[in-house]
Amino acid sequence: MNIWWQQLVVVMAGGAFGAAGRFLIGGWMTRHVGSGFPWGTLTANLLGCLLAGFLLIWLEGRGASALLWRAFLMVGVLGALTTFSALMLELFLLHRSGVAQWGGAYLAASLLGGLSMVWLGVRIGELVR
Repeated sequence: MNIWWQQLVVVMAGGAFGAAGRFLIGGWMTRHVGSGFPWGTLTANLLGCLLAGFLLIWLEGRGASALLWRAFLMVGVLGALTTFSALMLELFLLHRSGVAQWGGAYLAASLLGGLSMVWLGVRIGELVR
Protein backbone atom coordinates (compact mmCIF):
# COMPACT_ATOMS: atom_id res chain seq x y z
CA MET A 1 0.00 0.00 0.00
CA ASN A 2 1.53 3.34 -0.99
CA ILE A 3 1.94 6.19 1.49
CA TRP A 4 -1.13 8.11 0.27
CA TRP A 5 -3.41 5.15 1.01
CA GLN A 6 -1.71 4.59 4.35
CA GLN A 7 -2.35 8.23 5.25
CA LEU A 8 -5.98 7.98 4.15
CA VAL A 9 -6.53 4.91 6.33
CA VAL A 10 -5.01 6.54 9.42
CA VAL A 11 -6.92 9.80 8.81
CA MET A 12 -10.19 7.85 8.69
CA ALA A 13 -9.29 5.91 11.83
CA GLY A 14 -8.31 9.10 13.63
CA GLY A 15 -11.51 10.75 12.45
CA ALA A 16 -13.56 8.03 14.12
CA PHE A 17 -11.79 8.66 17.43
CA GLY A 18 -12.14 12.43 17.11
CA ALA A 19 -15.83 12.25 16.26
CA ALA A 20 -16.46 9.91 19.18
CA GLY A 21 -14.51 12.27 21.44
CA ARG A 22 -16.57 15.25 20.34
CA PHE A 23 -19.78 13.30 20.94
CA LEU A 24 -18.66 12.18 24.40
CA ILE A 25 -17.41 15.64 25.41
CA GLY A 26 -20.64 17.26 24.23
CA GLY A 27 -22.80 14.78 26.10
CA TRP A 28 -20.77 14.99 29.28
CA MET A 29 -20.80 18.79 29.30
CA THR A 30 -24.55 18.92 28.65
CA ARG A 31 -25.23 16.50 31.51
CA HIS A 32 -22.92 18.29 33.96
CA VAL A 33 -23.16 21.97 33.00
CA GLY A 34 -26.41 22.26 31.07
CA SER A 35 -27.41 23.19 27.56
CA GLY A 36 -27.85 26.96 27.82
CA PHE A 37 -24.42 27.62 26.29
CA PRO A 38 -22.42 25.48 23.82
CA TRP A 39 -20.02 24.24 26.51
CA GLY A 40 -19.35 20.97 24.71
CA THR A 41 -18.26 22.68 21.51
CA LEU A 42 -16.19 25.25 23.37
CA THR A 43 -14.52 22.50 25.39
CA ALA A 44 -13.79 20.41 22.28
CA ASN A 45 -12.43 23.45 20.44
CA LEU A 46 -10.18 24.57 23.30
CA LEU A 47 -8.98 21.03 23.97
CA GLY A 48 -8.24 20.67 20.26
CA CYS A 49 -6.18 23.87 20.36
CA LEU A 50 -4.19 22.60 23.33
CA LEU A 51 -3.56 19.27 21.62
CA ALA A 52 -2.67 20.92 18.29
CA GLY A 53 -0.01 23.05 19.97
CA PHE A 54 1.40 20.07 21.85
CA LEU A 55 1.39 17.83 18.77
CA LEU A 56 3.05 20.49 16.64
CA ILE A 57 6.10 20.28 18.89
CA TRP A 58 5.87 16.55 19.64
CA LEU A 59 5.76 15.63 15.95
CA GLU A 60 8.75 17.82 15.02
CA GLY A 61 11.18 15.26 16.41
CA ARG A 62 9.55 12.13 15.01
CA GLY A 63 11.32 11.92 11.65
CA ALA A 64 9.69 9.85 8.92
CA SER A 65 7.06 8.41 11.27
CA ALA A 66 5.70 11.93 11.81
CA LEU A 67 3.90 11.75 8.47
CA LEU A 68 1.53 9.01 9.61
CA TRP A 69 1.28 10.32 13.18
CA ARG A 70 0.36 13.76 11.83
CA ALA A 71 -2.25 12.25 9.52
CA PHE A 72 -3.76 10.22 12.37
CA LEU A 73 -3.60 12.77 15.19
CA MET A 74 -3.76 16.21 13.57
CA VAL A 75 -5.87 15.58 10.48
CA GLY A 76 -7.93 12.64 11.73
CA VAL A 77 -8.49 12.97 15.48
CA LEU A 78 -8.32 16.76 15.77
CA GLY A 79 -9.97 17.30 12.40
CA ALA A 80 -13.03 15.41 13.61
CA LEU A 81 -12.85 16.77 17.15
CA THR A 82 -12.63 20.38 15.99
CA THR A 83 -11.63 22.54 13.09
CA PHE A 84 -11.09 25.47 15.42
CA SER A 85 -7.78 23.94 16.47
CA ALA A 86 -6.65 23.96 12.84
CA LEU A 87 -7.52 27.66 12.57
CA MET A 88 -5.59 28.55 15.71
CA LEU A 89 -2.63 26.36 14.74
CA GLU A 90 -2.49 27.97 11.30
CA LEU A 91 -2.60 31.45 12.87
CA PHE A 92 0.30 30.46 15.10
CA LEU A 93 2.24 29.06 12.13
CA LEU A 94 1.68 32.29 10.15
CA HIS A 95 3.14 34.23 13.07
CA ARG A 96 5.99 31.77 13.51
CA SER A 97 6.91 31.87 9.82
CA GLY A 98 7.16 35.66 9.79
CA VAL A 99 3.94 36.52 7.98
CA ALA A 100 1.88 37.44 11.02
CA GLN A 101 0.26 40.31 9.10
CA TRP A 102 -1.85 37.70 7.32
CA GLY A 103 -3.15 36.39 10.64
CA GLY A 104 -5.72 39.13 11.21
CA ALA A 105 -7.07 38.81 7.70
CA TYR A 106 -7.23 35.03 7.98
CA LEU A 107 -8.99 35.22 11.35
CA ALA A 108 -11.48 37.84 10.14
CA ALA A 109 -12.16 35.92 6.93
CA SER A 110 -12.63 32.70 8.90
CA LEU A 111 -14.98 34.18 11.48
CA LEU A 112 -16.97 36.46 9.20
CA GLY A 113 -16.90 33.98 6.35
CA GLY A 114 -17.94 31.13 8.62
CA LEU A 115 -20.81 33.10 10.10
CA SER A 116 -21.87 34.22 6.62
CA MET A 117 -21.80 30.65 5.35
CA VAL A 118 -23.91 29.46 8.28
CA TRP A 119 -26.41 32.21 7.47
CA LEU A 120 -26.37 31.24 3.78
CA GLY A 121 -26.81 27.57 4.64
CA VAL A 122 -29.80 28.42 6.82
CA ARG A 123 -31.34 30.45 4.01
CA ILE A 124 -30.79 27.69 1.46
CA GLY A 125 -32.20 25.15 3.91
CA GLU A 126 -35.26 27.30 4.42
CA LEU A 127 -35.75 27.56 0.64
CA VAL A 128 -35.63 23.82 0.02
CA ARG A 129 -37.64 22.86 3.09
